[in-house]
Amino acid sequence: MSSSTDVIGRVSTPRRRPGRDPFVDLLRTFSMLAVVLGHWMLPLLAYAHGRLSVGDSFATPGWWTATWVLQVMPVFFAVGGAANYHSYTAHLDAGGDARGWLATRLYRLTVPVLPLLAVWLVAPPVLGAVGLPVQPIDFAAGIVGQLLWFLAVYLLTVALAPAMIAARRRFGLAVPVALTVAAILVDLCRFNGLPLVGYANEVFIWLAVQQLGIEYATGRFARLSTSVAALVGLAGFGATALLVAVGPYPASMVGLPGQAVSNMSPATLCLLTLGIGQLGLLLALRRPILALARLPRIVALQRLVGPRCMTVYLWHMSAMIIVAGITVLGLGYVTPAAGSLAWLIATPLWIAGLALVLRGLLVTFGRFETIRASTSRGPTLPRLVSAVLLLAAGLLDIAARGFVLPTDRGPLGFLLLGPLPAIAAIVFSFALARPQAGKRARNILAADR
Repeated sequence: MSSSTDVIGRVSTPRRRPGRDPFVDLLRTFSMLAVVLGHWMLPLLAYAHGRLSVGDSFATPGWWTATWVLQVMPVFFAVGGAANYHSYTAHLDAGGDARGWLATRLYRLTVPVLPLLAVWLVAPPVLGAVGLPVQPIDFAAGIVGQLLWFLAVYLLTVALAPAMIAARRRFGLAVPVALTVAAILVDLCRFNGLPLVGYANEVFIWLAVQQLGIEYATGRFARLSTSVAALVGLAGFGATALLVAVGPYPASMVGLPGQAVSNMSPATLCLLTLGIGQLGLLLALRRPILALARLPRIVALQRLVGPRCMTVYLWHMSAMIIVAGITVLGLGYVTPAAGSLAWLIATPLWIAGLALVLRGLLVTFGRFETIRASTSRGPTLPRLVSAVLLLAAGLLDIAARGFVLPTDRGPLGFLLLGPLPAIAAIVFSFALARPQAGKRARNILAADR
């Protein structure tokens, strides 16, 4: 078997054209839909006297158990690692290099964000001009921006994927083990007087989970029996329960109002052990999951959502804002108490309405994610590094401040303290890393996933 050279890691990579893995594809789709469902079930909304009040259904006693199922970001990062491995090796096999692959990935991650930036840059002033109160507008502009934290972190794992694939070929399972040890040390520092150190686990935790996906893609777990996979899954959930029972970790795997500590902000070791538990049980259920993937309705869902997962993520909160604006602000709807009979009746109707609006947004904006561009040789490494840093900085800035416009700070404050500088950084990063078609572009485009 011939080999190609990894430009970043200088490690040989087997030449083979992997087919799509329906197991990975379905997990990617369903993990994203689980995130959406969790976000849609979460808010308890009421509106009075120009102010929107927002409660959290998962703060209901005992509901933390649902977060152990609905918190599937570890699964999404793991299947992302598998997809990155297949895409990267196929790109090298077609004659490309690591810079070309990364430029293509950056392009595909950035393009779906651009229409969201354009819409939400103008939405707050337009909504204010038609007479909506400031507080609900600022709340909406804030929560839409918060979603971009995930894209910033995911971008980092994608940018490091070639180096992590090279490290995997040299060190094998020692890589996720080392990342786990680093995550443990970070949490020890975080909970012993150095809280800011905890943000390092936004790197170590998600890289460790991505590495498990890379190991899966290489066939590392192919011979794992159903019983062993189930035991690994139970061990992961058991370790999570132990951390919650004896450590400083909250039982909820999502952040809740009033919590002194969140497992998500920043990520804690619990998300890694939870991810191991989820992935172990999913591997144990691989055969029925593959059978599910062949059902006609699931195939149709995959065709709609699969190529547009990022669009679903980016716009699902906008769908909720549209429906809430009509029902809560316009018609006076108040979310029933979580878990009550009225809530159990109303929630499926609420989710159905949101899904209908999201379907329209997906038709409108999903085309941006399905645009394909590729290049055999990417921009220079300094340009790529600059693009990654600018894009991450812009996304994190909007995640922290939202699309809220500081209209009370004068023209200069409007320009410098709002989302405009971050949007400019994102657009400029897109220009820096934009793929340029080369002589092998057709082969590369065919290979890229």
